[in-house]
Amino acid sequence: MAGIVHRYHGFDGRGYHQRVYVERAQPLEQYTTEELYAHFHFGNADIKYIADLVMPKLQRRTRRSHSLSLEQQVLIGLRFYASGTFYQAVSDNIGVNKSTVSDVVKAVSIALASLVNPFVSFPNDVQIAQTKHKFFTLGNMPNTIGVIDCTHVHIQAPHERDWEYINRKGRRSINIQLVGDADLIITNCVVKWPGSVHDARILRESALYRELQTNRPDGIILGDSAYPLLPWLITPFLAASTPAQARFNTAHCKTICAIERLNGVLKRRFACLNYLRVEPQGACNIILACIVLHNIITRRNVPLCDDVYDAPEPFEEPDQRLAFCQNEGLSGHIVRDVSLDIIFDRLIFDDCFFEINIR
Repeated sequence: MAGIVHRYHGFDGRGYHQRVYVERAQPLEQYTTEELYAHFHFGNADIKYIADLVMPKLQRRTRRSHSLSLEQQVLIGLRFYASGTFYQAVSDNIGVNKSTVSDVVKAVSIALASLVNPFVSFPNDVQIAQTKHKFFTLGNMPNTIGVIDCTHVHIQAPHERDWEYINRKGRRSINIQLVGDADLIITNCVVKWPGSVHDARILRESALYRELQTNRPDGIILGDSAYPLLPWLITPFLAASTPAQARFNTAHCKTICAIERLNGVLKRRFACLNYLRVEPQGACNIILACIVLHNIITRRNVPLCDDVYDAPEPFEEPDQRLAFCQNEGLSGHIVRDVSLDIIFDRLIFDDCFFEINIR
């Protein structure tokens, strides 16, 4: 080894030059609270909270070679999620190489995605009554514990099986299934399917479907006409033939708008979800990371920035309905008709309706 070092020192008469490290920006120190929200969509305390969550997976044992600190890694990830820009732009802002930004975004996304189970969960027995009350206040729909829909996150053309990711609009995407509550908290998600896969198939293949088919929930989930009508999943009437059915569809529409608002806020808060220039697996990790961050940011009451507002996604016609088991559809019709009777055949609404259990 000494010989190698000696030869290096004597090569071409040039001496050894000590590596010079560029001083990196310290956003937590140089930015005000307002600037932190504008650049990262999180405040100082929120960033430190996230850093504590991912510490077990990202903390370096030493600062050898001036490795990035935990907070710097988190800030690089948050900056990418919030801006949705190229890695080069993030590297210029933070003061690191483009390749470093790519590696850090990947590592931070995997670390956050691993937290999806603790932060994305259905309301428990204690929370169900309050969830039903909030949905009833939103659209007069009783016994509702969630709303479901799929949304597409566009990606660059993958190197393998490209055709599977082309959705019905001709763009490559990941089709993600989200279930949310009236507070825009995501309570269930499925992030793995190519854009060509139908919404109903994603539901049918999901753990959520298997669980709710086996253990009926204490309430109902609302979905659009792309989904099947099931005992626990209520869709609108395709052609309302009576005034009562029309009013039911109106209440259903008012309530299910919560999932459209959720999708809109999620994509506006994390601009990277408008288009991801990564392979599908990396895209899925980034999407899961944003879902975890969305729930954190909502539960911690982090204010929305000026460029992020509570607006629904542009309306899209739902996919054509897929055929499901006929018995399931029959049972779903019974539940929907009972719901209609509860909402519209009674003239007086009081608190007892929030506890009605449709089975």
